[in-house]
Amino acid sequence: MGAAHDASIPSWQRLCQRGGVFQVGLYSELLLASTSPARRALLDGLGLPYRVVPPEVDETVAEGTPVVQAVAQLAERKARAVAIRFPRCLVIGADQLVSLDGAAIGKPPDEAAAFSQLKAFTGRSHEILTGVCVVGPGYLVTEVDVARLHVRPLSDDEVRGYVATGEWRGCAGGYRVEGRGQALFSRIDSGPADAAGGAALARGRRDVLLTDAALRPALEIAAITRAAG
Repeated sequence: MGAAHDASIPSWQRLCQRGGVFQVGLYSELLLASTSPARRALLDGLGLPYRVVPPEVDETVAEGTPVVQAVAQLAERKARAVAIRFPRCLVIGADQLVSLDGAAIGKPPDEAAAFSQLKAFTGRSHEILTGVCVVGPGYLVTEVDVARLHVRPLSDDEVRGYVATGEWRGCAGGYRVEGRGQALFSRIDSGPADAAGGAALARGRRDVLLTDAALRPALEIAAITRAAG
């Protein structure tokens, strides 16, 4: 299509026509391939109708895989696993990894590991990478957002106190930035892909696991789905 368009044609229909990948009524439902309470809370807050479907996938990646590639692979793996089961749905898969000095840090298995991870961060900065993959019939997009988090100097007692809250469970790096974990940081810097959401992340008001920038494709397609349905 050219720069001009017929204003009488609804925007969702123009999007369906553009590129030949969208079709009216193509997506029957929006699915979240994650059981994360934080991700569910974000979609709830945006008012999107959706259903949670656990992806049940192997979350290991090949040794030596760069962190940015690893988190993208995991997000896509989750989305594809659910999309195979529900081929007419639009599926959002997401994953998070923490990177310290270029090494991936996953979810601690116990309190001792959570303590060790947090102690490694104290007084230093590290990156948290969020991979989001949106899959549907004729549609797949994967994005990775990066935020740099600066942990203030923490005493052993402060680390033990935080670990005792239990927020470390199921969280890469052993903390939940949108919860009590906010108190661990002196500053959070957003990456270029999250310029619009960085300030909100720094204030702890948005879920760093699934940012506006990464969700934009899903929001656009979800809008098409609701209009076309």
